[in-house]
Amino acid sequence: MGLSSPRAALDPAHVRARVHSRRALVRPLVRSSVRSVVRASLARREGASVRPGTPRRRGRPAPSWDMASVATAAVRAPRVARRVSRASDVRGIVRASAHSGKVLLEVKDLRAEVAETGEEILRGVNLVVREGETHAVMGKNGSGKSTLTKVLVGHPAYEVTGGSATFRGEALFDMEPEERARAGLFLSFQSPIEVPGVSNTDFLRMMCNERRKARGEEELDPLEFYGYLTPKLESLNMDPSFLTRNVNEGFSGGEKKRNEILQLAVMESEMSILDEIDSGLDVDALRDVAKAVNLLREGDKGLLLITHYQRLLDAIHPDYVHIMQKGEIVQTGGVEIATQLEEGGFASLAQ
Repeated sequence: MGLSSPRAALDPAHVRARVHSRRALVRPLVRSSVRSVVRASLARREGASVRPGTPRRRGRPAPSWDMASVATAAVRAPRVARRVSRASDVRGIVRASAHSGKVLLEVKDLRAEVAETGEEILRGVNLVVREGETHAVMGKNGSGKSTLTKVLVGHPAYEVTGGSATFRGEALFDMEPEERARAGLFLSFQSPIEVPGVSNTDFLRMMCNERRKARGEEELDPLEFYGYLTPKLESLNMDPSFLTRNVNEGFSGGEKKRNEILQLAVMESEMSILDEIDSGLDVDALRDVAKAVNLLREGDKGLLLITHYQRLLDAIHPDYVHIMQKGEIVQTGGVEIATQLEEGGFASLAQ
């Protein structure tokens, strides 16, 4: 019986062999990463520019590696080792050391205005989100954060007047809104609307099957879909009775936000935009939603968060934080920007 058969895949001996082979693959990469960090740290102390794996030229004096230098480098090395050891495959290991994934969403000098009034809202937005990255956009009310999300998914209230946006290499503005959703772009609305007369189950199954058809997969019948949906309900800590209710009808603010994340789970989108998903949530609801989002963003998926508050970023740790002001991104950095904003307001960022 070949190893590709289901019975062989479940054989304990085969499983142990796969585990040992995975460990044999990961361990050298862990050791290599640790050595690279130590080498680079020591080289910087000597003022040298040494790339990992580059031999020192003959005749160059050896660096004086005192114990303080070694200790400093050793402090940083375990952090890389932990990041590498947590990776589940070789691709994950590469991402753990540096964000080198393919570009999912690229926005260049995007300009847009309100279609009805001609008021310009976006004045040259630039943004790049790669596979496996989480970005957060913060800013005052009226800075253009929500407008950016709506323009990207094709909201008819806005008109693009300049710039471009691509999703997985395809021109985003050449697609209809439903084509963008089928391609794997998802937006969770800040204020989800109620849809009377449409049950949650029918709505979710329709969404799921549209996405599956776009990927060349077979549609799920009602029984198959229920089996597909049940574990997603459990991970989101949602009561199955929500499925029998109409879409968002009579839902509390927290229930609506959970329902948005359930839609994301069903769509399995590659790029998710969550517009103030934390608004209106109590502590318990925020924890449940953040837990679900963290599960859904694993792997190569990209995530763009729109938020006002540090509390969301404490639960969903972004790789980059962007500050938006008057229709453009004016500052980009790490989560320390959000911390500074929480402590001193927007005035502190201008200093």
